[in-house]
Amino acid sequence: MNSSPLPRRPIRELPDELISQIAAGEVVERPASVVRELVDNALDAGASQITVRLLAGGVRLIAVEDDGQGIVREELPIAFKRHATSKIGNLHDLESVATMGFRGEALAAINSIADCAILSRPSGLSDAYLLDGRTGELRPVARGTGTTVEVKELFFSTPARRKFLKTDATELAHCIEAVRRHALARPDVGFAIWHEGRLVEQWRKCDAQADPMAAINQRLADVLGADFIAQSVAMDWTSTDAQRPIESNAEPLRIWGRVGVPEAARARADQQFSYVNGRFVRDKVITHAVRSAFEDVLHGQRQPIYALYLAIQPQRVDVNVHPTKIEVRFRDGREVHQAVRHAVESALATPRAGQAQQPNTPPAAAADTFTLATQTAPRNAAPLYSSQPSMQFAPREESGGHKVNDLSALWGAPKAAEGQVSATPIRTLEAAPVAEQNWPLGKALAQLQGVYILAENAQGLIIVDMHAAHERIVYERLKNQIQQTGKTIASQPLLIPQTFAATPEEVACTEAHQDTLHTLGLEISPFSPKTLAVRAVPATLAQGDAVELARGVLAELAQHDASTVVQRAQNELLATMACHGAVRANRRLTLEEMNALLRQMEATERSDQCNHGRPTWRQLGMRELDALFLRGR
Repeated sequence: MNSSPLPRRPIRELPDELISQIAAGEVVERPASVVRELVDNALDAGASQITVRLLAGGVRLIAVEDDGQGIVREELPIAFKRHATSKIGNLHDLESVATMGFRGEALAAINSIADCAILSRPSGLSDAYLLDGRTGELRPVARGTGTTVEVKELFFSTPARRKFLKTDATELAHCIEAVRRHALARPDVGFAIWHEGRLVEQWRKCDAQADPMAAINQRLADVLGADFIAQSVAMDWTSTDAQRPIESNAEPLRIWGRVGVPEAARARADQQFSYVNGRFVRDKVITHAVRSAFEDVLHGQRQPIYALYLAIQPQRVDVNVHPTKIEVRFRDGREVHQAVRHAVESALATPRAGQAQQPNTPPAAAADTFTLATQTAPRNAAPLYSSQPSMQFAPREESGGHKVNDLSALWGAPKAAEGQVSATPIRTLEAAPVAEQNWPLGKALAQLQGVYILAENAQGLIIVDMHAAHERIVYERLKNQIQQTGKTIASQPLLIPQTFAATPEEVACTEAHQDTLHTLGLEISPFSPKTLAVRAVPATLAQGDAVELARGVLAELAQHDASTVVQRAQNELLATMACHGAVRANRRLTLEEMNALLRQMEATERSDQCNHGRPTWRQLGMRELDALFLRGR
């Protein structure tokens, strides 16, 4: 090993060109980075139409044209200078940035590694000028109102960086994605992308003033496809005074957009778009909040799809965190987390069985017996749907129930059940109040293999997984009971406390969150300076691994907000209880019981998925049924 001292190097000031190239390494990673910066400037200039022209995936040419305000002749030579910007002028402006760009680094950094030029004609003036970034030459040219920035031969002055670029097709895809992210946030602006003289993408501007939500939906459909709209639900949520921090100037925090239904979740997180004040961001607070809202309804490790738009006071969010401006820091991350989670949960709560659902009323508390209500209706009730004349069948006797001589007797005002269905104790199901006969989940027809309920509605055939559906009903009922009573989870002391070697963080977390642990039914106390003892666990998990449970809860408490951990842990325990309390497979149900289950599904939040995220029902329309039998061909 060579231990000779290194030669002394003098401290010297770097030349401006090298400083710009170093800055370019942070700002410009690939052609898509240039496209993002130039589109940001075009939007800040008030453009209503932006055109991006590319050659060789953006390596040979990137030209961004807009019809914005333009740049006056006297300011053009300053545009390529470092830290020259029209967006901010003092520290107060930096702390309340409302524009897409603000640092004044992008054009100078790009000009240091490429051949750049700016053509601009200000609004209200007849002359346009071109500024050559290399020579500084300024000459008159012909152009309409607006600005064009041309970037040729990217990384020509840093050839080593150019070797790290991918194929032209890959770089083009990244450029399109950069423009697509802007397009999703600005439906009032039209976008067009040309590559090698061919139009590859175009999104026409929408009338956002007349109906902003309709404009957002139209742009989402244009960019992400009509399937995204069909597989998602709209949301528009605004915080109340009680949900905002105690500040005299705090304005409501608004969240809107669309969130995908659980069945539309994907294996990759490639359709997750979140925006803060119109800026596309990747933020752990928002991502975790959305994922938390999907905990009860998402199956496995699949990724939800969403496009969320968050409007917050600029003073309450710091956008000057990362050179790419894709990360932000909230002044009150807990407030944002709770707001996003509440907004998404509210959007997902409404059952999607149809448009005629009854208002969501809190389900009654669970009981130890299985009681139902029957319903009666006039015999001349109109049929829901029939593709051919109806056929009459002899009434059948249900196992564990009583004879049903007339199906129409089930559809009317509720009345008390005639008796207990079975000696087997099962959780309570009560028929929800019914105001009309065109129920979204229809009327029950039969039970299939003791597992599925077959029902008929106006669209065709409904197939219901009765255990999964009842599991969700009982689960929501238990959650509502906990919320109303404010009870803690019952705990069971361990005969012999289980000890484990703990890290200093785990010991500190235990001492700081004793109340939270008690709420969860856990009793953890220090056994020695480096050892913790688990003395009590939730009664329903008494047979589990107490040490692993304690470690998991402490890890969650250390990383996330205590209230979120409590709610998640409570829900996991209640889900286990609901699974054991729900009606099991091969349990024969009468038609009254089936119909009561369907009515409860229509009135229960999140009843489209069970506690594990699996769907509880499926619809087979008449077209699908006719196709099975080649009808109409």
